[in-house]
Amino acid sequence: MHILAVGLNYRTAPVEIREQFAIAAEEMPLALRELKMTTSVLECVIISTCNRTEIYLVVDRNQMCGHHIRAYMEKRFGVSREAFNPYLYFMEDGEAIRHLFRVSCGLDSMIIGETQILGQVRDAFLLAQREQATGTLFNRIFKQAITVGKRAQTETAIGENPVSVSYAAVELGKRIFGQFEGKTVLLIGAGKMSELTAKHLNAGGAEKILVVNRTAEKARELAGKMNGVAFSLEQLPQALAMADIVISSTGSQEVVISKEMVAAVLPARRNRPLFMIDIAVPRDIDPGIAELADVFLYDIDDLETMVAGNLEERRKEAAVIEKMIAEEYEAYDLWYRTLGVAPVIQALQTKASRIHEDTLDSMLKKLPSLTEREETIIRRLTKSMLNQMMRDPILRVKEMAGERDGAEALDMFVKLLALEEQLAEKEAELAAAQAAEAEAREALERVERESADTVKRDRFAAALLPNREIAVQP
Repeated sequence: MHILAVGLNYRTAPVEIREQFAIAAEEMPLALRELKMTTSVLECVIISTCNRTEIYLVVDRNQMCGHHIRAYMEKRFGVSREAFNPYLYFMEDGEAIRHLFRVSCGLDSMIIGETQILGQVRDAFLLAQREQATGTLFNRIFKQAITVGKRAQTETAIGENPVSVSYAAVELGKRIFGQFEGKTVLLIGAGKMSELTAKHLNAGGAEKILVVNRTAEKARELAGKMNGVAFSLEQLPQALAMADIVISSTGSQEVVISKEMVAAVLPARRNRPLFMIDIAVPRDIDPGIAELADVFLYDIDDLETMVAGNLEERRKEAAVIEKMIAEEYEAYDLWYRTLGVAPVIQALQTKASRIHEDTLDSMLKKLPSLTEREETIIRRLTKSMLNQMMRDPILRVKEMAGERDGAEALDMFVKLLALEEQLAEKEAELAAAQAAEAEAREALERVERESADTVKRDRFAAALLPNREIAVQP
């Protein structure tokens, strides 16, 4: 088995590429189910944030996996592989695991040490668990990633200097205006990012805050916390006419502020500059707005240089966290090396149990006069003797499996105790289960293809024979 991390992030792809690969929360369960059905995929987790879309996989073989994952991405996102290949990265096994640990700790974020990513990793893992897309390896690896992420936050000072994306957006506003006194700030969206932004705005002296959200209740709730004013989405043009700074962060898959909308409110503003900061992915604000007079538009990629000073302090703490990650990976590596010992121990126990039962049955046939109680005592005592005989070999093989040459030690242990037959039985059972899963996967894919072909055939027939009555599937 192999572990892969496949994705693109703010380092490899600009926002106009990343937004094409964003997955809305309501679409994630289906995306996971489709990924799990992909050839060779045994376990999977998808992390989709404003700065990255990453697919983590446990696969049964590496050959052709790149082809299958690219095919999945083409189908899921509707983007040709030629278009996204230049931005894609592949990591394997140890490199992939260490990358996940760094992501969870915020070391791979645009704003180093930001804490929001840990919750996003946790949510992605828990969703994958609910969708039964994880197993032995990812249940271990992602729990370790979450643990080391928590340690990074609690055992270091990396989070003391505020440098989140929302903080950077507010810092950009300060650079433009100096201070927020007398300025009207419009927040679009009422999620966690907007709430963090609102807190930074308050700390920066902003007093007049407007909040627009698709759900009016959430807009009122956030506005109430900031002594602001809530507007409905239909009132967005009115709010735009009043604002000096617009900071937008919604989960919308469509543009929220169009060029036409802003152009329509500009006359009412009477040449008053409008500064717009879009920290959403996909973007909320039409990039074409930057062409309008007196409008200054910034997106999430413009924020990277806003917090250089605080980032330097965080980089010092990052060195400490890198040591934590190294320790966590060593713990995983030891666990993984000993993972292979479980089938060997099971094989030993199976063989010992069969010998015990065969020997006991033979003995009881030669002693027919024994009472039921005497048989029970003999069975219990002989079983105890067998368990005591196996205890030290089992402890020793566990120790050997954790050493660097653990694989060779296990192989020698199997040969010395002649456990090949029992291991072959276990492998056959596993292979049969995997074959059954692969057969079910192929059957489902075949049904999906046949269903799609039927729809295409019926629609083609309807187009050719418009006067003939044909039941066209939706």
